[in-house]
Amino acid sequence: MATTNRKSPSEHRRDEMLTVLAIKHLNLQTLETRNSDSLDFSDQAVWSIKAALEAAYEAGAQAALAAAAGRR
Repeated sequence: MATTNRKSPSEHRRDEMLTVLAIKHLNLQTLETRNSDSLDFSDQAVWSIKAALEAAYEAGAQAALAAAAGRR
């Protein structure tokens, strides 16, 4: 039996946000595997990685606050 690999709307939004952060903070064009070492591996400065992680954390915190406000 074949399984589908469809993403839920929340998974799709998450992946879009991760792509935005990767483009903005890590100067990556995509997070998709392209099966090429020169395209799939990248040197990154620690401050860029830190900025991307901080932005991801902040996005998660904002999403949690929005979800909590919606439950009230």
